[in-house]
Amino acid sequence: MSSYDDLSREQMIELLKKRDRTKKLGLVWERDEIEADNAVDANFVAATIIPDLSDKPAPWRNMVIEGDNFDALRWLRMTLPGKVKCIYIDPPYNTGNKDWVYNDHYMDPEDRFRHSTWLEFLYRRLSLARDLLTDDGVILVSINDDQRAKLELLMDEALPGMKIGSFVWRTRTGGNEGGESFFTINHEHVLIYAKSGFRFSGTKKSFEMYSNPDNDPRGDWRKDNLTVAVGYTNPRAGKAYYPLRDPATDVWYACNPDRVWIYASKEHSGAEKRVKTKFMEDWIADGQIVFPDAPRVHVWETKEDLLDAIRAGDVPKSGQTPLLREGLPNLDFWVGKRVGFGTPAFKRYKEDLRNPTQPLSSWIIPRSEEHTRNDDFQFIVSGTNDEGAKVIKSVFGSKAFDYAKPVSLIRELVRQSTSSGDVVLDFFAGSATTAQAVMELNVEDGGGRRFVMVSSSEATGDQPDKNLCRDVTAERIRRINKSEDPKFADLAAEFAYLRCEEIDFEDLDHDLQQAQVWAALETIHDLPLTLYSGGHWQEHRTEELTLVFADRVNAKLIDHLEEIANRRENAFVYAWAPGQITQAIGDVLDVRSVREELVGRFRQ
Repeated sequence: MSSYDDLSREQMIELLKKRDRTKKLGLVWERDEIEADNAVDANFVAATIIPDLSDKPAPWRNMVIEGDNFDALRWLRMTLPGKVKCIYIDPPYNTGNKDWVYNDHYMDPEDRFRHSTWLEFLYRRLSLARDLLTDDGVILVSINDDQRAKLELLMDEALPGMKIGSFVWRTRTGGNEGGESFFTINHEHVLIYAKSGFRFSGTKKSFEMYSNPDNDPRGDWRKDNLTVAVGYTNPRAGKAYYPLRDPATDVWYACNPDRVWIYASKEHSGAEKRVKTKFMEDWIADGQIVFPDAPRVHVWETKEDLLDAIRAGDVPKSGQTPLLREGLPNLDFWVGKRVGFGTPAFKRYKEDLRNPTQPLSSWIIPRSEEHTRNDDFQFIVSGTNDEGAKVIKSVFGSKAFDYAKPVSLIRELVRQSTSSGDVVLDFFAGSATTAQAVMELNVEDGGGRRFVMVSSSEATGDQPDKNLCRDVTAERIRRINKSEDPKFADLAAEFAYLRCEEIDFEDLDHDLQQAQVWAALETIHDLPLTLYSGGHWQEHRTEELTLVFADRVNAKLIDHLEEIANRRENAFVYAWAPGQITQAIGDVLDVRSVREELVGRFRQ
């Protein structure tokens, strides 16, 4: 922690205010809040397109970004705020240097607060990622059992009010070693945090149970439960425990004492009672209560006959539960009545379904168990860890990356979370499994999803020339793009390769390059990326808008902008000196300052 003597009065007040707001219940870790706040805006981040590392001709709809993901997220917060539908990450699991190169910079094995370092590392990145999400966006985070509890509490802090739940994914189907406790962990978790407008697509419902045996003009239907799990003695049951009569046959059906009718009765509740839907009598009149067809019917002539039948278990039942038993109120009612053995049901029409899909189960099951799917439990089906390793080997010809997730897992998560045209971000991209998942899904459903993959070089003192982003992340996509392997048939995704650079704010006017400005502006306006030509000004025109960046203002540019204004195009013009343009053409176009726009967005 920093010394209090080093803090200004304003910093001390802000620190105290934050500590007053700190929750007393939850995850606590060592962090320097002043340093953390300053780090976000410590300097400006620019991104430069590297043509030789990009793939396929421009314009590029997808991006691979090389750099510390903290810097990349700061750049994306400036250029893509509120535009990312799905973020999937597989972050380091805090197990030491063997799986996390950042440990070389952030982790001291002797530090008693080493977990705080990992938590703070992720907290800063998740806080930035939150600002990238659309109003219906979602963040999905893979984690193991060891760190799941800490990460979930951390995400509660970084993403307040966004918690949805988690998936449990079977990582392998074998494993008999058991460890010291004879307990084998064959699963991991995917934590789900989302904005209020998010919902999964779900899985298609099976309509096999729907039919129309009675030629009902309202179409196919199926039988549904007519009771609710409330016992007749429960105050919430009200007057929903009553005998039900089939007016067509004058047969009476007993209510389950442990599950009363879901609809109130006008006769037993009173006609003046107000209900949310309809009375049971109204449903019967509408033909939407299905009574048993040709049921067994019995008449007990005396109360003793009825009690004998109850003792013998020869009364109507629901499963093994007798619907008439000693001690129930008003048993005398059933004496002399035509009592039906069977259970009335509700007629549920296919056309009344509110959703064409079933909600997801929290289980992600391996393909070997796909046969367990049914209409009550809808699962995501995924490959296990061995699939990830096999795909890496098929792309690179060797084990170029450890611990790769299976493409099928991420593909199904993205399928459930996105639609065509959505942006998918992975800022721990590693071997670019997420990019391949997006490519496969686009081929499958004809979608136009775009991906943004962020990866560091992971260079170290021992390996200064290492570049994971260049040689694995981007290289996997390149190889798939040109592969003749049938497994990758039709998979193709052009991408711009960008490299992040930090620039001090006071040096922006001199050090920020035209190409970096152009890449930022195209991204801000949701345009595919193109190379900056190096001229005095450059333009990107689509049917929806025209983007102009004026590095220098001259007479030719002014004439061109006047033509754009005369055509009444939806245009955005950026210049270092916007006053020169507005002075020449007036306020007929949206003219903005490059510096004010970029710095303002960066410091939002």
